[in-house]
Amino acid sequence: MPFSLNERLKAGGIDFGRHGMCRVLLKNNALFPWFILVPEVDEEITELHQLDQDDYDSVMQTVREISRFVQSHFKPDKLNVAAIGNIVSQLHIHVVARFETDPAWPDVIWGNAEKRAYENDAIGALREAYRHYIS
Repeated sequence: MPFSLNERLKAGGIDFGRHGMCRVLLKNNALFPWFILVPEVDEEITELHQLDQDDYDSVMQTVREISRFVQSHFKPDKLNVAAIGNIVSQLHIHVVARFETDPAWPDVIWGNAEKRAYENDAIGALREAYRHYIS
């Protein structure tokens, strides 16, 4: 079965292309620098431990590289990495830069209702920084 991105993930994210075996999305909320990595695997795989070893290693390498980019680019106070999936069961991993000054600190961001879409210029600049760092 070909890979299909969950509609909720697609609607809330800006596609940054593919890295390793993951689709990389920037969550469209400028209040929280937040990437979502979606492994392009069978939709029946909903948990990291269900991946075969090679796929697991590939996904974790992508998590590591995106985490390093987020740490380097945004310089957060804390970096949160999580695979939750309570609402969207499609396997995906969140990489979120957290700041003591963000609107949800120190609580979780998952239920925070505050949102601010990225401006087009900010998306372009972030996309360029991402491409430069990852390449």
